[in-house]
Amino acid sequence: MRLKVLAVPVLATSFLAGCNHGPLQSGRYGSPDPFGYMKASAVCQTTKPTTDAQGDRVVAMTVRSDNGRCVFALAPANGGSYASFGVSPAPEHGKAFLYTLDGQTQITYTPTMAYAGADKFSVVLIRGPGQKRDNLTVNVTVDATGVVIPKPAVSAPTPESKETRKATTTKRRTVTKARKR
Repeated sequence: MRLKVLAVPVLATSFLAGCNHGPLQSGRYGSPDPFGYMKASAVCQTTKPTTDAQGDRVVAMTVRSDNGRCVFALAPANGGSYASFGVSPAPEHGKAFLYTLDGQTQITYTPTMAYAGADKFSVVLIRGPGQKRDNLTVNVTVDATGVVIPKPAVSAPTPESKETRKATTTKRRTVTKARKR
């Protein structure tokens, strides 16, 4: 009977230990990465936000298109945190992902694998109901130096054309036997 009493807490603890993913991984850039499994780009440089003539914020980002992400944190200039946000327009050559962590908005960009060139996206940051919205433009320079796209081990079959099928078809000869009477 005593064995059952000890076995239940040990089994429960071992099952719960399987759910423990450890402490939050610190990203190289920005706040800690709550996802832990996301790869950081080998090159990720961002400037501090500046304000343009219209009062909108602008950030420059340099990132390598090695299937890794580049992230930076942003909070309102007067303190607090943003209630909501959105991306409009979205980047043409990658993905933008936004989330809030520790009162700061995390802006993540992952370029399309092996893309090289410029990209741009805008973020609308909402402070709260009835308050002014902040606009942020992210100008991205994507570098593909040293990025290699692996070739598949097996190539896809190519569809046959009508000419190819005609050339490979053979005529069948029908032989009929004469009946004996």
